[in-house]
Parts: sequence; structure tokens; C-alpha cells
Amino acid sequence: MTNESHHWNRLAESTSPYLLQHARNPVEWYPWGEEALAAARQRNRPILLSIGYSACHWCHVMAHESFEDPTTAEVMNRLFINIKVDREERPDLDRIYQAAHQLLTRRPGGWPLTMFLTPDEQIPFFGGTYFPDRARHGLPAFRDLLERVAETWRLRGDEIRAQNEAVIEALAEMAPTPALEDTVLDRVPLAMARRQLEQSFDRVHGGFGQAPKFPHPTYLNRLLRQAERESDTRARKMVLLSLERMAHGGLFDQVGGGFFRYSVDDRWMIPHFEKMLCDNALLLPLYADAWRITGDPLYRDTAERIAVWAMEEMQLPEGGYASSLDADSEGEEGRFYLWTPEEVAACLDTDEYVLAARYWGLDGDANFEGRWHLHARERLETVAAAAGVDGARAGSMLDSTRRKLYEARRHRVSPGRDDKVLTAWNALMIRGMAYAGGLLEHPGIIASAERALAFLRATLWRDGRLLATCKDGRAHLPAYLDDYAFLLDALLTLLQVRWRGEDLDLAESLAEVLLVHFSDPAGGFFFTADDHERLIQRMKPFSDEATPSGNGVAALALGRLGHLMAEPRYLRAAEGVLRGGWNRLQETPYAHCTLLDSLEERFYTPEVLTLRGEPERVAGWHRIAMRHHVPWRLVIALPNGMEGRQPAFVDAGEVEGVAAFFCEGPQCSAPVTDERFFLQRIQRGA
Repeated sequence: MTNESHHWNRLAESTSPYLLQHARNPVEWYPWGEEALAAARQRNRPILLSIGYSACHWCHVMAHESFEDPTTAEVMNRLFINIKVDREERPDLDRIYQAAHQLLTRRPGGWPLTMFLTPDEQIPFFGGTYFPDRARHGLPAFRDLLERVAETWRLRGDEIRAQNEAVIEALAEMAPTPALEDTVLDRVPLAMARRQLEQSFDRVHGGFGQAPKFPHPTYLNRLLRQAERESDTRARKMVLLSLERMAHGGLFDQVGGGFFRYSVDDRWMIPHFEKMLCDNALLLPLYADAWRITGDPLYRDTAERIAVWAMEEMQLPEGGYASSLDADSEGEEGRFYLWTPEEVAACLDTDEYVLAARYWGLDGDANFEGRWHLHARERLETVAAAAGVDGARAGSMLDSTRRKLYEARRHRVSPGRDDKVLTAWNALMIRGMAYAGGLLEHPGIIASAERALAFLRATLWRDGRLLATCKDGRAHLPAYLDDYAFLLDALLTLLQVRWRGEDLDLAESLAEVLLVHFSDPAGGFFFTADDHERLIQRMKPFSDEATPSGNGVAALALGRLGHLMAEPRYLRAAEGVLRGGWNRLQETPYAHCTLLDSLEERFYTPEVLTLRGEPERVAGWHRIAMRHHVPWRLVIALPNGMEGRQPAFVDAGEVEGVAAFFCEGPQCSAPVTDERFFLQRIQRGA
């Protein structure tokens, strides 16, 4: 029996493409909700909770092996209430049960996550990740495991229930404890993180640690801030080497742009082929910054190609960005991206092929199951010199080659796209596009960010609160800390590219929701709001994961908004986050890089540069300021005649010519009106 031959189950009405992939399984899946939880209580059956996401390769493997198999489905349906969860739509559930998995198994989790819960309180008593259909690799066959777990529940259910309190207590003990009131916050974690990151740095290939190797944009951002703050040349080299090797490697789609999830080798050659919106959103501003610092066209080209990928392949007609592209197509991982030399040669003229073969390694051995996944063996100028080709001509030839291969690839079966719009991930991409578009002076990239923001405002902002996800016009699920914090940060970035009073209004509304509904009096923000569905734990995460810490971003954004609007409540909330996460920050500084960014701005007050005056003059000085942009400076351009709310310290009066006001906290300089002095002041700050 195949998926197509079976009736629809309860996932058929879902907005998640991942859940819809399972809507014709013979498994009687439920989405998480009261219907499923009530059924478990009434039938006294344990819950089998399966968490994954649509671009997850091993989720697909387990689905094909087990969830599409009628015999396995019969066992699942007979013994359990089966709940399927998209971890991208329900990160609250994923965080809780990943932590529970680590607690129960003493091993890190992952996806697919497979957990068995008590029917009455949803407390986990056994779990794992991927289980095969037949016993192998030290793992039991999934069907056998189901029978054993069900029997354990039947024979020892009372004993398991008695352990529930201990499990809840153990989960509570994993929660961070805030710093004592008299604790003095210091700069020590900043220096410790710097040492820890250098210790794990790969000096040959860039990046951190060994395969599987992730880009870790929060690490790179922390080192880049360190490099600019302290003139730390070693930190700068770590960042630039990592960005260069990733851009040249197979981690980057050399034909279509955009980064894949991670590399399975140390050299960034072969990736796991899924592409995630959030990863690219975080890498985009780093490449723009690398170009700003070095002027190296490699970094600008990579930033632009990330942005073009986001606009052409991920931005939906309504304006929002889709979540991810699958790793698989036609049942094979990476098939869409692989080539043979003959396929490439058929698309190109002779000179183009000679250059492409040398640049991308087509004249060497196959690197992925008998085929070639393209990666740059050397810098283009080196290859061009060896081929006797002028550098400018080599660049044009490579551009032509990419266009031809991209067009040829369009005729292949594409990987599936998860086209749900996640508020948090869209906010990350809005910020990345706004930042890069402003720095690269690329209006099209900025316009893309504005379209996405307009979609979020129209579709996911309702009655003064955010919703977390939307697909096909259907928005639902109460938003999480990350949604509010990331969107607040994105708005502050977009306001620096072009000021709009309505965006300031939205930023302050988001900040107020954080303070009213997410704040913990002990310090920091919970991941869920005070009126969220009650779960077995209300988590308060501080560490960075695949995305930056919501608490870290909230602290950074609230601190900046507090300085911009002279609002002490926001500044106190930012301080509260640091105190709430202080003990964790001291234990593992490198795992809390976003929180460290906020700590840094506690000791080095952000500078707010406001430009006021005639529109053309303001625009010219704004371009200069953006070229000299530094992480701890906010640049606000307010041409004469602008309507709407403005920063708290701005005089509404118009300025003849142009004037620059440099403010740190409540202290503002006398207006700078001479361009020479303006340039000197800008460069001093940089």
C-alpha cells in the first residue's frame, strides 16, 4: 500500500507541508491538540510523539520505512495515540521534548525525534530519534520497539506515573538560574568566548570543530564584532577564512546560490543538501560585512547571490519567504545539484568548459556517488592565470556558465519547497536583506525585505499580537519569543535603511508585548507567552542554536530601542536578560554569542547617529555612514519634511543643508555640518 492509496488522516487540514506529507499514511496521525490529548486520556494509551520537518532527510527515511508500511501502522494504531509535529511550527514542543530526550537518554537529540509520553500528563518516559524498520547499527527494529514500549506501559504504567514528578523536577533543574542581586556583571565572558572559539577553530579549512560541520553564523558574528571592537586581527582572519572557504566550497550552491545546511566533511565540499531560510538569513549580512571590510568582490558576489536566491526561489507571490528546500528529489539526496562532465560540457562552449572544469574540479575525480557536486578548487584569478585568461573575462565567462547551468537545471525535478511562512525566520531574512541591501546599495534587495514585512504586518499581526505561521492565507498558532524578538530586531535594521514612523510604532508594540506577556520578573523572557497553551514546562532559553537566542536578540534590540527612544523600561529589561542568563553565560560563553553581543553593548553604549536636513544631502551622508557602519552604531536618516514619529531626542524642526548628531545614551554632540569633520568623526567611531 502506498501513501496515495490510503485515505486521508487527521493531518489533512494542516498548514504544515511536513504534516501534509504524512496525511495519507496508514498511521492514524493526529496533530498536537486537545482532540489527540483527550483520546489518549480516554483510551489510556501512551502517546507516540514524532517530531520532524519537511526538509529532514532521515525524517523521510523513517516515513518510507515505517509510517507508510501498513503492518507497522497497524501496530502504532492499535497501541498508541500517534501525534505528528512540525518542529518549525511548534518549536515550543520541540524544545521541551528535545530536552527530555537528552535527560532520558544522556545523548543529544535530533530529527526525527521519537518520544513516548504518558496519556494523562504528556510526560515522556522513553525516547529516541530515528529507528530503522529492521534492527541494524545497534538500533532495534521500530516495530519491535513499539511492542516492547507498549508492554512496559501495560505492566508498569503505575510505576511510570509515579516517576512523573521526578521527570518534571529534573527538567526544572535544567532551567537556568538567575544571578544574585548583588552580582556584578563583567567583561570576563567576552574574553573567555574569544579563547574558546579560537580553540575550536579549524585553521586549515575555516569553521569550527570537525564534520559534520555547520557554518555557526553566531560564532562568526561574535568574532567579527570582537575584531572591530578590539582591532583583533586574528579574530578577523578566522571570520574571513571561514567565509571564503564556505563560499568556494560545496556548502554553497555554485550554480543557483544559497547555502546548504551543513557539510559532511571538514573541507566544506559535500553538504547535506537541504537549504534553510534561516541559515541563509544569518549568513547574508556576514558576507555583506566581509565585503565592507575587505572590498573583496568574492564576499559581495556571495551576498548578492544569497539575496537573489531568496528573492527568486524563496519569496512567495504574496511577499513572505518560504521556509526551506528539501535535500531530496526523485528519491535521492542531492540529485538535483549533481553533474557529470558531459552534462556540463553540453551546456557550454569550449572555452567556458575548460575554465569551469578547472575551477569546479570537473577534470578530477567524482566526489559524490560517481557524480560531481561543484566546488571551487582555487580562487578564480588563480585558475584564470593558469588558463591564460584575463581576470575580467574569466569572471564574465563564469557568470555565463552559471546562467547556462542554472537554466539547464531548471528542467530537472526540483526538490520540494516548504512554503509555509514562519514569522521568526522571515524576520531573520528581512533583517539580513535590509542590512545587505543598505550596505551594498541595492534597492531591489531592500524592496524584497519591505514586501516580506508588509506580508507579516497584514497577515500575521492581529489585534496587537503576532501569529507564528501561515500557509495559503491561513495564519495561526500564537507566536513565540523568537517571533517578537527577531521581528523587533529586523525593524530596527530596516529603520536604519529608511525611516518610517509606522515601523517604529510596530517596534514599540512588539517590545510592549515582550514586557507584558513574556517577561520573567527574575530576569529574561520565557519562550512562550503567559496566555500560551499550558505544557509540561515553560522554557526560558538563553543559548544560541541553529538560530540566535531569542533572549539574546531581545536584549540587544530592547537595549537599542531603549537608547533610541530614551525609554528606561526597555533598558532595564535588557539588563534583566543578562542577569537571567548570567550563570549560563559564565559556564559556556561560546554557546551564548548573541547574549554576549548584548553584554558588550552594556559596557560600550551604542552610538546613535542621526542625520537631518535636505533630502539629497541627507542621502549622500547616509551612504557614507553606511559604508563606515559598525556593529555598535545605529544610523538614522531623517530628511526634512518626513512625517510620523521620530526618535525621542530629535528636534522636529527642519535643518538647512545637513547636520549629523552623534549621541551616546543621553549625551549628544553639537551638530556636525561640515563634511570633512563628519568623515573624521565617522572614521574615528569605526
